[in-house]
Amino acid sequence: MQTQYLLDTNICIYITKHQPVIVRQHFEKHLPNRNILISVVTLGELRFGAEKSQNKEKALQVIDELTSMIQVVELDEKVADHYAHIRKDLSSKGQIIGNNDLWLAAHARVNNWVMVTNNEKEFLRVAGLKVENWVTKTI
Repeated sequence: MQTQYLLDTNICIYITKHQPVIVRQHFEKHLPNRNILISVVTLGELRFGAEKSQNKEKALQVIDELTSMIQVVELDEKVADHYAHIRKDLSSKGQIIGNNDLWLAAHARVNNWVMVTNNEKEFLRVAGLKVENWVTKTI
């Protein structure tokens, strides 16, 4: 079975800005395989950024271009169950991470996807979650 990659918001921003170049290279390497995904949570974060932008229309256009190339995946009850387990586990250890990052971690872990982020510190706290950083990973 082909590896699926769930992109964090920071990686999506790097891809759209073509910086760092290596992130865009990873994206283009995997794009033909149609195995790059973003969560609806990430889409919400991207659209929030566009709403705050001085050039909202252009920002929304860039997001639309990105989502035309990759699949946006919805949350379901299995993701919600993993969210609850991860949050309980991290809370009991005093290792809180951002709420949206919890949703992304749950989304990736339940589906056995690789979480692609430049924020490894947060996501590596989640047991059983596969994490890659396209900023530091060589091609």
